[in-house]
Amino acid sequence: MENVTLNVIGMSCGHCVNAVEGNVGKLAGVAEVKVHLETGKVDVAFDHETVTLEKIKETIDDQGYDVE
Repeated sequence: MENVTLNVIGMSCGHCVNAVEGNVGKLAGVAEVKVHLETGKVDVAFDHETVTLEKIKETIDDQGYDVE
């Protein structure tokens, strides 16, 4: 299991939290997703053999947010 913290730009409300946590959480191999709205950070625990970090970033990007 790998843990990463991503900087995400554009999250500002509860809908943003639900969009990111809900969609990233649906990915096979993702064990946990936690959005920290006040800091713009997203913690993700995932199995790198099942899902790539790029796929996680792409999923966040697809929700309309920028990953640094």
